Amino acid sequence: MRHTHIDDLERIPYEFGVYRPIRRALGVSAFGVNAWSADAAGELVLEPHDEAKTNHEELYLVLAGHAEFTVDGETLDAPAGTLVLVAPGEHREATAREPGTTVLAIGGAEGAAGKVSPWEYWRTAEPAYQAGEYARAYEIASEGLAEHPDNGALHYQLACFAALDGRVDAARRHLDKAFATEPRARKWAETDDDLAALRT
Repeated sequence: MRHTHIDDLERIPYEFGVYRPIRRALGVSAFGVNAWSADAAGELVLEPHDEAKTNHEELYLVLAGHAEFTVDGETLDAPAGTLVLVAPGEHREATAREPGTTVLAIGGAEGAAGKVSPWEYWRTAEPAYQAGEYARAYEIASEGLAEHPDNGALHYQLACFAALDGRVDAARRHLDKAFATEPRARKWAETDDDLAALRT
């Protein structure tokens, strides 16, 4: 396991702020990641640039302090905890509004991460499920079918939500698909109370 703390990273003076080399320090190869700091309010913490040549999306997280982003002429007040996603051709820069402002930058070629994973859809539906809003849970999770039409685990979750919502026919269709494509689904179904409506 490789790890470090932001305060342990090198502080390399740069024309725009202070460069904090995360990628090199940890040997990250799957995506670009570094941090930038400004010691005084009013200093640039991110240089003015765009990623049109590299086709990189960049996600910025204000780790500490307070920044103001300017993206294609639009300004955003960005206290610590703010996340900003910027597309490849958009011009961006950020100025520190407080001393000690640090911004984490994560970048990668647009589309390189692939599709949103199937589990992210049903996990996003979890609050609605816990609240007993089964139709809403089904609606949220079913968005994943556009990218994962044959994913057995997703169909299994949709079967559960549909069964709880009283839509037995839809639940059966999803469960059949789950049985056909996910080897563990039959075992899950043996004791899953969410599927009680299908047993009766």
